[in-house]
Amino acid sequence: MVMTIPQRILVAPSGFKESLDAVEVAAAISAGIRRAIPGVSITSLPMADGGEGTAAALACATAGRIVHTAVTGPVGQPVDSHFAVLGGPGLPTAVVEMAAAAGLALVPSSLRDPGRTTTRGVGELILAALDLGMKRIVVGCGDSGTSDGGAGALRALGARILDSSGSEVPEGGAALTHAVSVDFSGLDPRLTGCSLELALNPYNVLCGPQGVARVFGPQKGATPQQVEELSHGLEHWARLLAGASGMTEDSLRYGAGTGASGGLGAGLAAIGGKLVPRFELLLDSGLAGIDLDAAIATADLVVTAEGAIDFQTPRGKVPAEVARRAQRAGVPVLAFAGSIGKDAAVVHAAGIDAIAGIIPIPMGLDQAVAEGAVLLQEAAERTFRVLLLGSAISSRVAAAAA
Repeated sequence: MVMTIPQRILVAPSGFKESLDAVEVAAAISAGIRRAIPGVSITSLPMADGGEGTAAALACATAGRIVHTAVTGPVGQPVDSHFAVLGGPGLPTAVVEMAAAAGLALVPSSLRDPGRTTTRGVGELILAALDLGMKRIVVGCGDSGTSDGGAGALRALGARILDSSGSEVPEGGAALTHAVSVDFSGLDPRLTGCSLELALNPYNVLCGPQGVARVFGPQKGATPQQVEELSHGLEHWARLLAGASGMTEDSLRYGAGTGASGGLGAGLAAIGGKLVPRFELLLDSGLAGIDLDAAIATADLVVTAEGAIDFQTPRGKVPAEVARRAQRAGVPVLAFAGSIGKDAAVVHAAGIDAIAGIIPIPMGLDQAVAEGAVLLQEAAERTFRVLLLGSAISSRVAAAAA
């Protein structure tokens, strides 16, 4: 009796926010699969999405290196950070992972107030890349703990944000309502000789009902009142940026990706940054040397993963992008999730054939985060043993009917 089981499996996951980066997720899933199916051929392709782990993944993919440096963290204290210098031909290129300087994981739970957190460290990473002679800087936007419209990053790069008395306004999104002018005359002149590109989720906009403060503010610790204050501040901020940059207010408020990383997209767009859909830049431009479509075409099964799968997953998240490409190639897709949230079933239309949660028993979030690798590995083994069981049953039924 011959069982039909997948012989070639592609593992192409995202990271699990505040728990595991994409490389670690792929390793855990692959280990679990091999426990169930020893000797199976697995291709591991961790997905860089602009968030945590992006710099490391791209440095690895291009035989580049990681540069470590200290910057101002999101709550104003120094943090150890890093960026990638990519290997390979072409312009000297750096990848700045905004989460490494202003990510939610760097904000202690007791200090989660997006009205006060700053992106200043992101600007400091860009300066450090310029110091190394980089001519192309890609900023990965994701997993942010900020909502300051990129004001902190702009200040680090030399901009001035002034109140009615001519003084600098404080750091953080809550202070934006007190700003009356933005002065770009002091920006670092090296920016004019450097291509600045942001890899981001184009669904994230700065303002309006789906504006970044309303959609993501609560996840970063904002109360309902603070959400409205931040939304009002970002509306005002768009007006000031338009006046300083020559861009239209509407393009800053509602342009695709302007709300990325708490409005960092709008802030850097105002100084010439190009807002590029993250998968277009990270997968299709050749930046990372990754050919996801080719890897899918040779697979019998694609396995992807993300910390949470819910109604937002089809809106530019890694599992949906992987599934969209796999569906086009006619390859089935399994997705692992740390949590399965509201209206998760919508992902089936996006090409994800099955979802498997990794939490086997009730446990607190802190425990789940700490044990993420073990939970993923065990979930992968359980799921593939079920797959083997189904294959065995199918083969037995077919043999009996012959």
